[in-house]
Amino acid sequence: MNAITIPEPGGPEALVWAEVPEPVPGEGEVLVEVAAGAVNRADLLQRQGFYDPPPGSSPYPGLECSGRITALGPNVSGWAVGDEVCALLAGGGYAEQVVVPSGQLLPVPEGVDLVTAAALPEAVCTVWSNVFMVAHLRPGDTLLIHGGSSGIGTMAIQLAKAIGARVAVTAGSAEKLERCRELGADILIDYREQDFVEELRKATDGKGADVILDIVGAKYLSRNVKALAVSGRLAIIGMQGGRKGELDLGALLAKRGAVTATSLRGRPLSEKAAIVAAVREHVWPLIANGRVRPVVDRALPMRDAAEAHRVLEGSGHIGKILLTV
Repeated sequence: MNAITIPEPGGPEALVWAEVPEPVPGEGEVLVEVAAGAVNRADLLQRQGFYDPPPGSSPYPGLECSGRITALGPNVSGWAVGDEVCALLAGGGYAEQVVVPSGQLLPVPEGVDLVTAAALPEAVCTVWSNVFMVAHLRPGDTLLIHGGSSGIGTMAIQLAKAIGARVAVTAGSAEKLERCRELGADILIDYREQDFVEELRKATDGKGADVILDIVGAKYLSRNVKALAVSGRLAIIGMQGGRKGELDLGALLAKRGAVTATSLRGRPLSEKAAIVAAVREHVWPLIANGRVRPVVDRALPMRDAAEAHRVLEGSGHIGKILLTV
């Protein structure tokens, strides 16, 4: 088979489409013939040499895919050869075939085509696990999403609105903010021109956000705490603005706030399976009835993964970028 390999870390040109050994499913695993994969920020870090796959995982980038099951490993139940699926991966989505633990499989939801389904697993599992399972967003709460026009952001807007929350977003252009509004966002903040702490305070009568979903990290840490409501929860899922920041514990104590930070890729299989099961129970019906939809900016051939990385790094996209086989 062929896959996108990384012979040496570097820029987008470091991604090389090459022939590699075919994977073989082991205990509790299935083999999936990939129809499409999706591009995530973690793939950029892996290409640059900063984010190695967990031990035992595929060495190729790609944290999610869609496709058809072509083989079952020992002790797999509930799935059959020919099933159309999408999958949460620790790696290997940039390839023609990938081995997936059966607990990380999801059926392609009703109303979504096989290619577009590749846009779902990583974004939905990240949002559901952080915003709902950890930060416990509730109806009537205000959720602030940094990067509202991203793949994560566009999914978080829709899921929060589906449960009856109020949604604030930050984004870097009028076009991106308009797309967020179309998806249901109530409070639109241009982070290039406006202070999100002040804008959120004005929009919430001084209360702030009950939950903040943050991809920025250190750069926003102190301002995120200021933006929290009393008993607010800050969920950090990215470090685009740096790894190390100063946290004013007095300010956090005054808010009776909580700060959590999680990653999905390196979690034990049992934890990933639990998240996937929760997503299938709570989110898949929302997709099937059309209340939540994946937002795809564009789809490029897998061989053009380097161009897809350039697009993602340029931040001119809205939603997910897919790679098709």
